[in-house]
Amino acid sequence: MFAEQIQNVVDKIDGGIGGLIMGLDGIAIDQYVAGGKDFDVNTVGMEFSYILTQVRKAGDILEIGGMSEVVVKSEGITLLIRMLTEEYFLAILLEPKSNCGKTRYLMRLAETNLRAEL
Repeated sequence: MFAEQIQNVVDKIDGGIGGLIMGLDGIAIDQYVAGGKDFDVNTVGMEFSYILTQVRKAGDILEIGGMSEVVVKSEGITLLIRMLTEEYFLAILLEPKSNCGKTRYLMRLAETNLRAEL
């Protein structure tokens, strides 16, 4: 169901590793890993769901509005996260030199359909 839409984003990015839709409670709704890649996207999502919860709390305390996107760049991966609802997010994992702008664009395009299905 959701895996096809996640795959549609990941496979259009050179260096796309995988992606998932997950709740802030750390429970994955669906996930996709690009063929031939051995990567545990579920664990990445679970670890960052806690961080997203803390970022949202900080935003509430500072009264800066809702969180919409978070980007984490490391030596090994780039992680783009887009909130779909108050409780669910789409996370896409990329190789470090992948095109983040194109990924953000594709995530925005997928957002409407994903929200409708949630």
